[in-house]
Amino acid sequence: MKVCYVATVTGLVQGVYFRAAAQNMAIDLGLSGYAHNQEDGSLEVMVCGTEENALKMIKWLEQGPEEAEVENVDVESTHPRDINHFSIG
Repeated sequence: MKVCYVATVTGLVQGVYFRAAAQNMAIDLGLSGYAHNQEDGSLEVMVCGTEENALKMIKWLEQGPEEAEVENVDVESTHPRDINHFSIG
């Protein structure tokens, strides 16, 4: 069963290759969605796929890439989307 989650990641998450690393991790886990910088300095990440892999991705977001300093990850479930890729922007 496909699930989708939207996570807001706060801390030092822009300018540290977080979006590219998230895209690589999502592709490795077979997830679709996106990672977009927000004007307030946070990062919004949507992941869709199996619940097991989506939860693995959320767990990864709590650490992020080595250069990041994640302070908080706020996660909400959302209705599944018909997306077949993971974009960054």
